[in-house]
Order: sequence, then C-alpha cells, then structure tokens
Amino acid sequence: MTVIDANRMHEIETRYPEYFHRSFRQRFGGLMILMATLLYGLYAVWFFDLPKLFAEAHWERVGIYLSQWVSYDVQPELRIQDDGSIEVRYPRFSPLGDNPHPDWLVNNPDGSISVSINGTSRSVTVSKSETIVTAHGVSVPVELSSGAPKVVGPVPGWMTVYDDNVLADLGFAGNVSISVDRVKIRKRFIGWANFIFDTQSSFFDKPVGEVVSLIVSGPRIKPDQSNLSLAFDDIWNNSEWQHGDVWTKLFQTIVMAFLGTLLGALTAFPLAFMAARNITPNRLLNQILKRFFDFLRSVDMLIWALFLTRAFGPGPLAGSGAVFLTETGTLGKLYSEGLENIDNKPREGIKSTGAETVLVHRYGIMPQIVPVIVSQTLYQWESNVRGATIIGAVGAGGIGLKLWEAMRTNANWENVAYMVILILIVVFLFDSASNALRHQLMGTKTH
Repeated sequence: MTVIDANRMHEIETRYPEYFHRSFRQRFGGLMILMATLLYGLYAVWFFDLPKLFAEAHWERVGIYLSQWVSYDVQPELRIQDDGSIEVRYPRFSPLGDNPHPDWLVNNPDGSISVSINGTSRSVTVSKSETIVTAHGVSVPVELSSGAPKVVGPVPGWMTVYDDNVLADLGFAGNVSISVDRVKIRKRFIGWANFIFDTQSSFFDKPVGEVVSLIVSGPRIKPDQSNLSLAFDDIWNNSEWQHGDVWTKLFQTIVMAFLGTLLGALTAFPLAFMAARNITPNRLLNQILKRFFDFLRSVDMLIWALFLTRAFGPGPLAGSGAVFLTETGTLGKLYSEGLENIDNKPREGIKSTGAETVLVHRYGIMPQIVPVIVSQTLYQWESNVRGATIIGAVGAGGIGLKLWEAMRTNANWENVAYMVILILIVVFLFDSASNALRHQLMGTKTH
C-alpha cells in the first residue's frame, strides 16, 4: 500500500486542479439541468392544461376514424308500410349499386325480414309489429305497435332508449336505429368498397375470373372500344375513388417539389459564392445576401404558398414558387456555410499557378463542396415532397388539396387512407432513391 505524504498531495492538487477544485457548475450542473427539465415539464402541464385536455378529449373518435380507414358500411332502411309490408331502401350511391340483393338480407315466409349484421351472433329481424335484435348472446324484442318503440324486458347496456327511437350499438359490426315505422341498419365490412370498378362500370360486381375472361377474350361490351381499354377507363375514372384525379394530383406534388428544389438550387449556387466571406471579400455584399437568405427561410413555405395563391391563383405554379423561394434561402445558407469551411490550401495552390478564377473555383473549391451540395440538395428534395403535400391544402395544388377536401367532408376517411398510403409510398421511394443517388455520387457504400 502506497502512502502519499502532504507534499506529494499538494503537488498532485497543483497539477490537476480541475479534479480537486471543481466549480459550482461542474459539481451541480447535471442536477440543475434535471431540475430545470422537471420544472419546465410542470410548467408545460399547467400552461396547456393537459389534465383537462385529456379528460375532455373525444377518444372514441380515434377508433371511429381508424375503423373507417379500413372498412365501409352499407345502410339499408326497412320501412314498415300501412298495410304491414316492409320496404327495403338504400341510400343514393350505395356501395351495392342501384339494385342490390345482398345474401345477408333475407325475406322470410311470414313477411318479416332478417338482416345478419355479423353472422348469427348479431342479427336483426323486423316484422310489422316487432323488431328483435340479437347480440352478445341475448335476443331483445322491441315492440313497434305503440306511439314509440318499447323494449320488452330489461334494457341491456349496449342498447339506448330515446323518446322516439332505440339505438342498439353492435360494436365494429355496426348499429341499429329502431323507430315505430322504420329500422335503419348500419352494417360494416372490412376493406374498401368498389376500389377497382364503381357501380356504374360494366365490370361492377363481376367475379375476378369473369372480368379477366372478358378483358382477354370476351366479346366487346362496347362495339367501338376494346374491353381492356374500357376496363382501364372505368378504373381511371372511378367516381368513388377518383384514381385518375388522385394520381394526377400526386404527380403534380412530385413535380412541384422537384421543380421548386431545382430552381432553388440553381439560384442559390451562384449567390452562395458571393455570400461566402472567403470567396468574395466584400463584407457588405456578404451580409446583404446572408440576410436575404434568412428572410427567405424565415417565411415558412406555407406562408409563401398563401401569398402566391393570392397572386397567381390556386394551382401547382403557386406551390412550385413557394418551394423555390424557401429552398433558395435554405440552400443558399447551406452552400455558403459549406464554402466558408473549405480548406483554402488547394485553392491557393491552383491560384499560385496563375489560373483563371473559374479554374480556381472548379479545381480548388468544387471537389470539396460537391459532397455538401449533393447531400443537402437531395435531402431538401426528399423533404419537399412532404412539404408540397402540406402547402397543397391551402390551394397550391397537388394531392394536399385533394386530401384536405376528403378530410373536410368528415365522411370519406377511406379515401383519406388511400391518399395517405400513396404519399407514404412516394416519400419512401424518394427517400430510398435520394440515399442511393447520394451514396453513388459521393462514392460511399450503403448499409
């Protein structure tokens, strides 16, 4: 065991004072950061009133919207006539077409109608005087003979009685609204209805094998048009899903992002050379251009889109202009900072040979700055595909406007899901393509 005397200890303290005489910040800095973070968290909870926000939030809507993303419903209405007969009606533009005869709706010999909501576990039987709802292992009769529907026996928890109707909630499978003279049924199906052919198509409701046979070798449905061309027209012009319009708007979004980024890069590149202090030794010009870049960046792309839609009207031109202005500021700043951080020795070496300024820039600067330019430009291009979707919602064209229109109706959530999935696929493809191109140009390997 080594014993250190007082002189040796004093020598160590003198040599390494940072270990023996730590400042207040060094001793308590970590604790202060932790306490500040906790205090800020408490302040945020108070400022946003999070307990009240969570208590009053409509969490049930999350499940409703998500279910509508992946399913659709059919809404038959059973009307009880004065003579006791029951008439079945469907809403206009029903997913089943103009003359539906679904196998889950059965006309019984006694004149009643049975509707299967979810197999045999959830069903409804409607007669002129009574409706029987079967769910959760029990059958609940509802009398229709009096002035208001009346539940016979105890009312289960999944059934709500109002003054003039009874509502039976059958979960994801659907619901039943019972009045004295009519029974409205909402039956839910998994999937997207009529995604390929709508109800107006000649191929609607035909089996896949029959559709393929008609397209390949069947007789022409329309004498002046081949079945293949007719099928493509029916898909492209699908009135419910509007594939043609959605894909056209998606292409507009891609073009907006590409054109705006390209023009921004071409404009920012020469301006960056004039903004870099080590390239252009003019302090006034440097500061003017840098503040110009700051101004373009500080105004959000969404705000530029609002300005330009007022100037040029709604459409992709305003969207491309918004991307162009924002990217000129962003890329100009990135390019100029990259130029200011280059190694000046290659540049000075080429300059000492008497080469012209263009050659000095070409061989002394560009090999150093190209990786930065390529990397940042490709990243901004990829990011602008997402940004162009957002600015489309304010009238700048593209799929963003189409997405906003579908959301605003609060009824076409399956169309919203369709467009969101398309946007995700496009962003993923552009991300992969930009990464591959970046690695290819920079000579690095992808992992």
